Amino acid sequence: MKIVDAVLGKQENGLDFYGSPCNFNQVWKGSLDCVTFHPAIIKEKLLSLDKHCYIVRVDGKIGVSNDGYLSPLDCDQTGQIELLMVIPPIRLQQLGDPNFLSFHGVKYAYTTGAMAGGIASEEMVIALGKERILSSFGAGGLSPNRIEIAINRIQQALPNGPYAFNLIHSPNEPAIERSAVDLYLKYGVKTIEASAFLDLTPNIVYYRAAGLGVNSANEIEIKNKVIAKISRREVASKFMQPAPLKILKELVAQGLISELQANLAAKIPLADDITAEADSGGHTDNRPLVCLLPAIVALRDEIQARYNYEKPIRVGVAGGIATPQSALAAFMMGAAYVVTGSINQSCIEAGSCQHTKQLLAQADMADVMMAPAADMFEMGVKLQVLKRGTMFPLRAQKLYEIYRNYNSIEEIPHQERDKLEKQVFRKPLAQVWEETITYLSQKNPEKLGKAVNNPKMKMALIFRWYLGLSSRWSNSGEKGREVDYQIWCGPAIGSFNDWLRGSYLSDPNNRRVVDVANHIMIGAAYLYRIQSLKIQGLQVPNYYSQYSPLRSTLEV
Repeated sequence: MKIVDAVLGKQENGLDFYGSPCNFNQVWKGSLDCVTFHPAIIKEKLLSLDKHCYIVRVDGKIGVSNDGYLSPLDCDQTGQIELLMVIPPIRLQQLGDPNFLSFHGVKYAYTTGAMAGGIASEEMVIALGKERILSSFGAGGLSPNRIEIAINRIQQALPNGPYAFNLIHSPNEPAIERSAVDLYLKYGVKTIEASAFLDLTPNIVYYRAAGLGVNSANEIEIKNKVIAKISRREVASKFMQPAPLKILKELVAQGLISELQANLAAKIPLADDITAEADSGGHTDNRPLVCLLPAIVALRDEIQARYNYEKPIRVGVAGGIATPQSALAAFMMGAAYVVTGSINQSCIEAGSCQHTKQLLAQADMADVMMAPAADMFEMGVKLQVLKRGTMFPLRAQKLYEIYRNYNSIEEIPHQERDKLEKQVFRKPLAQVWEETITYLSQKNPEKLGKAVNNPKMKMALIFRWYLGLSSRWSNSGEKGREVDYQIWCGPAIGSFNDWLRGSYLSDPNNRRVVDVANHIMIGAAYLYRIQSLKIQGLQVPNYYSQYSPLRSTLEV
């Protein structure tokens, strides 16, 4: 039986071993025809995640096989193949916390986060949900009627889930936040992703407590699940603790929840899962993942020791998850699950226009910057957006500078005002105000009443006209406004594009969210195998340390 002549230890893509064999009391038994010494085939065998990988040495040459078996060493037998190491099969379900999978009824510890304005669309949620991957609908910024349409469509397509809906904090417009909660309770939406919260509100507490009960085993039953996306310890701490008694008492007094539900809410954390959001698109504190996750996990452990919850809170990560390497890094740091965001906006199912998807597919890591947020403009809150191919971030920053420097539209120098009307708004500011009056008289007459007698607030609302519409233009593909598109995006999109370069997913017309999810998880498991080999003493060339997405991988 002829052995391949190539000595891989001397080849460009060869393997070299500098450790000790894994077990001197065992040998590998099998046909040499099943051992490969060819780099491309070795990679295929390492990618066979559901099979053992036997690393053997034959006459000084290192090869790999998925076949054969281990046998006790026979001291009288000569010429046996030397077994260097064995790596067991790995299931994608082993990455992350298995309790996350069972609690949410999903197959991966992988979710897609909500991108406001319906960018995380019904199509995206349904496509992933049909594959038992959790996805959160981007309800932020949408009208109650639009959210209701999305609920009906998603529930019809996914009657048994999994799916989630976003609840975005609206400190200046609590009625918007409350209307979303009312809809979620009315239609039995069982999972929400709470994001951008600066503090707890009665709305998020109401949603959580209204779903509590006791089952036949006298155990607390949680029907309304909460995933809280945070980036600060002080906010995470609020979601990790039971709901404040003051708010619970107020809800009981209003007849919104029962005394029993209030008592149960005092025994469980407000959130089941905490997503530590690192440097990301949209609202972000630009936290580095390697610093943020350990801090939030340590906080979780402190609070768990204090309250001794029967079901400890899980901590996942978002922000920067764009490749198999970043996903694996998060899992190895202890993340219970990973959440992708910016990268999904460039996929077919995203609710953004084709022009936006093309810009995202061309972006590098440096093509992002911070800009004022429409929903918290007066507070100076910023979000991260794409700067390549759009003037929005610079124009939005200019609006905020003017807002800080002047107390009314009338105080703005004529030359500056003229420039705003011609370049940014493309219409007289007086006309913008009339359109704002029409909008607020229907949506928020109370705010309109305050603004009429408050020049500073009036100016902010006029500026919000541009900030609010710019994101909608990006979604709808407003012609002639391409340079004003507001595209929420983090640096992850750059590493995502680098990873996909040369693959079938480099073209945004081929980017499907399910494919992206599968490739990131498969790639993470494959790279885990590679790291296991390195730790055991195998020198692995860079050729093996790269996972490139191929359609054929998903067809296996």
